Amino acid sequence: MTVKVAIAQINSTVGDLAGNRAKIAEFSRRAAAQGADIVLTPELSLVGYPPEDLLLRDSFYAKTAQTLDELAADLANLKDVHVIVGHPVEKDGLRFNAASVLLNGHISGSYYKHDLPNATVFDEKRYFLSADLPLVFDVKGTKFGINICEDTWFSHAPARAAEAGAQVLLVPNGSPFHMNKQYLRVDVMHANVTVHGMSLVYANLVGGQDELIFDGNSFVLDQQGAMRAQLQHCVEDLQIIEFKDGQPINGTIIEESSVEAQVYKALVLGVRDYIGKNGFPGALIGMSGGVDSALTLAVAVDALGADKVRTIMMPSPYTAEISWIDSRDMVKRVGVRYDEIGISDCFDAFNRTLADEFKGLPQDTTEENIQARIRGTILMALSNKHGSIVLTTGNKSEMAVGYCTLYGDMAGGFAVLKDIAKTLVYRLCAYRNTVSDVIPDRILTRAPSAELRPDQTDQDSLPPYEILDAIMQMYMEENQSGAEIIEAGYRKEDVARITHLIKINEYKRRQSPVGIRVTHRAFGRDWRYPITSKFRE
Repeated sequence: MTVKVAIAQINSTVGDLAGNRAKIAEFSRRAAAQGADIVLTPELSLVGYPPEDLLLRDSFYAKTAQTLDELAADLANLKDVHVIVGHPVEKDGLRFNAASVLLNGHISGSYYKHDLPNATVFDEKRYFLSADLPLVFDVKGTKFGINICEDTWFSHAPARAAEAGAQVLLVPNGSPFHMNKQYLRVDVMHANVTVHGMSLVYANLVGGQDELIFDGNSFVLDQQGAMRAQLQHCVEDLQIIEFKDGQPINGTIIEESSVEAQVYKALVLGVRDYIGKNGFPGALIGMSGGVDSALTLAVAVDALGADKVRTIMMPSPYTAEISWIDSRDMVKRVGVRYDEIGISDCFDAFNRTLADEFKGLPQDTTEENIQARIRGTILMALSNKHGSIVLTTGNKSEMAVGYCTLYGDMAGGFAVLKDIAKTLVYRLCAYRNTVSDVIPDRILTRAPSAELRPDQTDQDSLPPYEILDAIMQMYMEENQSGAEIIEAGYRKEDVARITHLIKINEYKRRQSPVGIRVTHRAFGRDWRYPITSKFRE
């Protein structure tokens, strides 16, 4: 007999137990209407992922258990449909990451996660204990096992499922996105699951959760490891795959898009969910006429709609005319509200106030930072008054070396480009313009500048971004030493300067807003370096 398995690639919200319960029930009913025998939802789908220190609260487990029972009752009329739901569970004072099978109004079995991730963005050993019992159940003569996410990144749990007779391994996942992650997932599933002769159903969460993006891209591998189905990137999705004797016999494969397209869609999803799930009415963006604010604006409009985005141009005495022209051009193209609030009077007032203190001293970055802080104050005042969140526009390259101003351009609630290197910013802009021409060409071709002093460009203070980004990636993302980077062909002076700047600007990054993660190592959850440190290698 054939068995129909539905992958419910859903966007759960952390802590929204009622909303997640309703979504699981909705997708389960849709799947059942198409004849599904099994509905597989992602890891911790009932509570959202990752719940972090909510998992330290007794009341969270109690409410989860109540909601799970209510969901089982909701689905009781879906006769003989097995719905696999992820949830935390407390049993005899012990806490586990679980996936339970809901069947005919009851919990027919539960599997507890064996391998608990405790690196990069994960710290599940803080919350859960490991378990080692397989769960295998029969549906129409085919035996299905369950593992949870990290279990399949090692050999033990899949082997236990195979030994217990599983022909198909069902895997709820909360696997966050980073560039090229899907290739890594598939390679690991080949190594640890299909090697045992099992087919694999990999159901991944989709949605933004603070800095993390869950990209979906759920998939099915047959017993030989061939891809038989793949769901959409960064979109909720539902697909039903039919199995016969443990082998998938149908499925739709959504083809991979370019890296730039994947990252851009991840940014859009991250902005939409951060603002939507936290209840902000809209977004505020300070426009500069530069490439970073242009990309941030494009993402925000695609995420929220033009009616929920407001832009403010805040010219200073050093703002070039082309910056005004290009800002006006772009906001007209995307159709957002645009206002101009000059900062020259405020800047003059600060200079008069500080005249005695600064008497006899040359102008330097102090005056540049005052301008940035005036702009930050204006944006935050508008945010306070109207409720919209300020989206900061700084990129990863600037954050790495401290080319940013505390309480100035760093002031805001969400950093859209926090993990986007400057060279990637240009690639993303080029990609977005292939969809529709929203970013003026001159923004992409003129030399980047903070415009805080006459005739300023970024390269007055920094090496070319191609060099900066390469050294940053090798040092910060790949943990290579300065000596190794020099051996790779980069100048000793550039390596010493950039790595020094990365080290001494940790205090700034600690005070920056949360931002979207798209690499395997982002500043924030992945990067936990001490501010006070004498280590210089």
